[in-house]
Amino acid sequence: MSTIEKIQEELDVLLQGTTQHEIVLYNDDVNTFDFVIDSLVTVCDHTLEQAEQCTILVHYKGKCAVKTGEYKDLEPRCSKLLELGLSAEIV
Repeated sequence: MSTIEKIQEELDVLLQGTTQHEIVLYNDDVNTFDFVIDSLVTVCDHTLEQAEQCTILVHYKGKCAVKTGEYKDLEPRCSKLLELGLSAEIV
């Protein structure tokens, strides 16, 4: 087995042990574009461009995955989005 194959195998094992989840943000008729953008920048550590793109996707597609990671990192972020009046869930 080559070194590259061994490293790839070890990486595959590590990735299998880490379950990735997503925060999905849903469209609503209440919050403004600017409010959603500011919320994503603050809560999800998005750049302004990322937040704008996610907001547009939410508006036109109805939903968008705005953050991916481990559940323990996403749970407080999703809770904060909900506290701000946004519609979101972890999947």
